[in-house]
Amino acid sequence: MNKMTSDHYRGVLERADRLVSRDAVEAAFDRIAAEINRDFADKDPLVLCVVTGGIVTAGILLPRLDFALRLDYLHATRYRGNTSGGSLEWRHRPSEAIRGEHVLVVDDIFDEGITMAEIVAACREDGAASVHSVVLVEKERERSTDYRPDIIGLQVPDRYVMGYGLDYKSYFRNMPGIYAAADADVR
Repeated sequence: MNKMTSDHYRGVLERADRLVSRDAVEAAFDRIAAEINRDFADKDPLVLCVVTGGIVTAGILLPRLDFALRLDYLHATRYRGNTSGGSLEWRHRPSEAIRGEHVLVVDDIFDEGITMAEIVAACREDGAASVHSVVLVEKERERSTDYRPDIIGLQVPDRYVMGYGLDYKSYFRNMPGIYAAADADVR
């Protein structure tokens, strides 16, 4: 991973467009939590956080859930600090922990859909009693998979987005809203 200079960082930030305000993101988290509280309160689910982007989503979401649950993580990545995805690489797959569990997979974004579709399929292969998924952001775009997350917080245009866990070259996960990088910065 290459570190970004402070000038490069400031330039990307200055050229970025804010798509969703902090208040709108927080309202989306409230809606997501209400739906999860309604549908999963009696299931004692195993919540699987998809590392790295899903850490922020899970961290903000979990205090809004008011029922018994357990937390674990998985690490599957296609981006590896780049602006485009490659093949899926499993860095941690908690196969034994999943068997017989009602699994709720939490991630930051549903982009092409390949990563989430493969994660859900892997959970089913590993013997989960049920598998559901939640994402903070879904991009409005064509996909090569028929899979769709069960719960979606926000929809955004098909641009390179960052903030609230979403990154641009491993930076900007801490932005207080959802921002789109300028096209010139995504090449």
